[in-house]
Amino acid sequence: MTQSPPEIRVVGDPVLATPAREVTEFDDELEKLVDDLFESLAVAEGVGLAAPQIGVDLAVFVYDCPDERGGPEHHRGHVVNPTIEVSDEKQSGDEGCLSVPGPFHELERAQRATVRGVDKDGKPVEVSGTGFLARCFQHETDHLRGVLYIDHLPRNRRRRVLRDMVPFEWNAT
Repeated sequence: MTQSPPEIRVVGDPVLATPAREVTEFDDELEKLVDDLFESLAVAEGVGLAAPQIGVDLAVFVYDCPDERGGPEHHRGHVVNPTIEVSDEKQSGDEGCLSVPGPFHELERAQRATVRGVDKDGKPVEVSGTGFLARCFQHETDHLRGVLYIDHLPRNRRRRVLRDMVPFEWNAT
């Protein structure tokens, strides 16, 4: 019997509003966490997922983002204990979240982002992206700080997004 991937937590779950803890153990449990994140991401057909979104308060995220030019290339990987550096140049675009299922809303983000951290084996990782990939890195790094994309919206727009949520079968109830 195969085990289902961890369900994705929905806004209102305290783990989503709490800053994640730094990873200090690079072991089989961390490798399983990265695998679980990729599995849950695939089921939900998302582009990024942070550990708090599956109820684990560790600073880890995975991404499987399409190329910013809309081509067939995907950028796929994971980052443990990330730090992020962003450009001053801005972009606007629709943003959604697997933990705020359903609605999207326009949000301004930096055009370029570089994430530095380590991989599941503790080896240094540095990944840079522009456009959609940069948006993904900023979104996932926010999750590790206990911030959802809707937290960047004015209160009335945030209420509208929350009202329009439609949980999916892969969301925790």
